[in-house]
Amino acid sequence: MADSRKMKITRRAYELWQQAGEPKDRDEEFYLQAERELNEAPENAITAKISPAPSQGRL
Repeated sequence: MADSRKMKITRRAYELWQQAGEPKDRDEEFYLQAERELNEAPENAITAKISPAPSQGRL
């Protein structure tokens, strides 16, 4: 269970790092931000947003 939590934090930290333009030497900052976000999120919240599949012209 701890590995799953750590992986979620790591993934979110990576997203934050990318969104910030991939700055050097700020990995701890993004990890701590991701950890805070995870701690503040409701237990059942989905952290990743999934985009709908592209439409192929059919209804």
